[in-house]
This record gives sequence, structure tokens and C-alpha cells, in this order.
Amino acid sequence: MKLRVQSLFPIALLTLLVGLTFWLERATELKRPGSDSLLRHDPDFFVENLRLRSFSTTGELQSTLAATKMVHYPDDETTLVTEPRVWFLKGPRPTQLTARQGLVAPDGRQVVLVGDVRGVREATKTDPQLVLTTTHLTLFPDDDMMRTNAAVTVVQGASVVRAVGFEADNKSKIIQLLSQVNSTIQMKQR
Repeated sequence: MKLRVQSLFPIALLTLLVGLTFWLERATELKRPGSDSLLRHDPDFFVENLRLRSFSTTGELQSTLAATKMVHYPDDETTLVTEPRVWFLKGPRPTQLTARQGLVAPDGRQVVLVGDVRGVREATKTDPQLVLTTTHLTLFPDDDMMRTNAAVTVVQGASVVRAVGFEADNKSKIIQLLSQVNSTIQMKQR
């Protein structure tokens, strides 16, 4: 039985196409989970001029987070915000916190403000404005708490309190100064 060259040509062409297809699939395949893509800290999305609002179960606005930029990282599910401004609107004295940067935990239950942190609680008819400054501050928005282990200064009117370490529970209205407390307190005029 004689094989003719004409009958081998389609088989050779088909073999070549299969080989090229296999090579192309290998050359263009996406990185597998074992690749270095999980080791890199690359963002998967960003948002500019962000504004997030949190509402109570009755529909009242409780807090707002605004930032010039937000970047999300999928490898550790963290979110970095630039120039965050946080407003807590519950109660008679709204409070605003600002910083250079903020790091939001994956579940959103913790926000770490870093760099020139400043908190301002509005004045009332009987109490002057309260201003808090520190280098970093951790917020727990759901629990209505904040804390830092850094040096903190609290100024209200002519009263000035300096300490290292600070914890504030807005629900119980208790503020704890943890160490090295130094203060000058102005007495209220009757």
C-alpha cells in the first residue's frame, strides 16, 4: 500500500495546528493561585472624591466618611483613604475627625487615622468647642469608641489636657487618659 503525499498533507497540517494551539494556550494562560500575584500589594480599584454615609435602622444619618481618594487592595482586603474626614452626627454635639490618611479594616468595623489627626466637637451654649490632636487614632464606628496609645492634646476653651494614651466611649460618655497626664483646667464661671 502506497501512501501518497497528498493524503499526508492534511494530517501534518492538523498536527501543526494542534501543536500551535497547545503552545498558544500555555503562553497566554493566567497566573495560577500559586503565582506571585497574591504576594503583590496591587490595588484592584480606586475611587476619587468619596462620600459614604451610615444610617441608623430608623433612617437617621449617623456618620459620614469623605476622602479625596480611596484605594482597595484585594490581597489583604484593606482600604486606604487619603485625607479622610469623618463626621459623627449622633447626639447634640457633632464631631468631625480629619487626618492625612486612613486605613479601613476589611469588615469596616475599624478605621485607623494616621498623620495630623484632629478631632473637633462642636460648641454648645454652655461648653466651648473641644479640639483633640494626636498622630494616630483608631476608630470603632459601630461601638462608638476611639483610642490611641500616642501622645494626645485636648483643648476646650482655656483648658488644656496632655496625655499619652486616650480612650473615649461616646455611649457611656467616659474618656480615659492612660498615662503621663498633665492638665490646666479653667473653672466654669457661674
